[in-house]
Amino acid sequence: MQSPLFAHNDSQTQERWSLQNKQMLRVTLEGHDDILARKGTMVAYQGLMEFDAEYQSGNQSRSRARTGEGLDLMRCHGQGTVYLANLAQHIHLVDVEQDGLTVDSSYVLAMDSGLHHEVIAVDSLYGISGSGKYQLNITGRGRVALMTSGAPLMMQVTPDKYVNCDADAIVAWSTGLRVQMQAQTHTSGVWRRRGNTGEGWELSFMGSGYALVQPSELLPPQHAQIGQGAAAQFGMGQQGARAQNQGNAWS
Repeated sequence: MQSPLFAHNDSQTQERWSLQNKQMLRVTLEGHDDILARKGTMVAYQGLMEFDAEYQSGNQSRSRARTGEGLDLMRCHGQGTVYLANLAQHIHLVDVEQDGLTVDSSYVLAMDSGLHHEVIAVDSLYGISGSGKYQLNITGRGRVALMTSGAPLMMQVTPDKYVNCDADAIVAWSTGLRVQMQAQTHTSGVWRRRGNTGEGWELSFMGSGYALVQPSELLPPQHAQIGQGAAAQFGMGQQGARAQNQGNAWS
């Protein structure tokens, strides 16, 4: 049998984590180095592999029920190679170190089992489309595979150069960054709302680290309640979202 398909054969590499292609992850296991992967994302494997549902502690189950944020994981262990993919999304490998990673759980494909993950509150009052009220904080040392819709943009944040991102396009950021939420408007144009442009909320990142953005936006909530009066619709004044969020991670 002959076909151009044979050009897409198994990649040969000594790396434990590697990309078979832009949309498929390849992980080699040696019997003592389990990984945690999103349930149902195994597309193929070679060798002696087993897949078990990952146990969730009582605190994790309660947090998932209360916040809606969390990961449905399976433990992959054995000796061989496992291939993971999800809806042909682009896959990216990130080494997590002491700075940590904050990410929406829907963008996590797999991670080293030694990493710690917990749900943290990001916005205590209003759910922001795309970023959500809660996020997943991943800490420790190890590797995480993230997914994006299309090729992403990694933006560096420095103390003298902060970065603004659309709240519907942000995927992940360094945990140590300081985050503020604001409406995409300004005082001189307050009566000519930028909602006519299709732009909504943005996140401002300050400090030292990185912010990962994908070339895809979730649809913004059409009937979000962010306060009362015209000023609130522009995220301004005492009734604006920023004023009502003082004291939490956004302000």
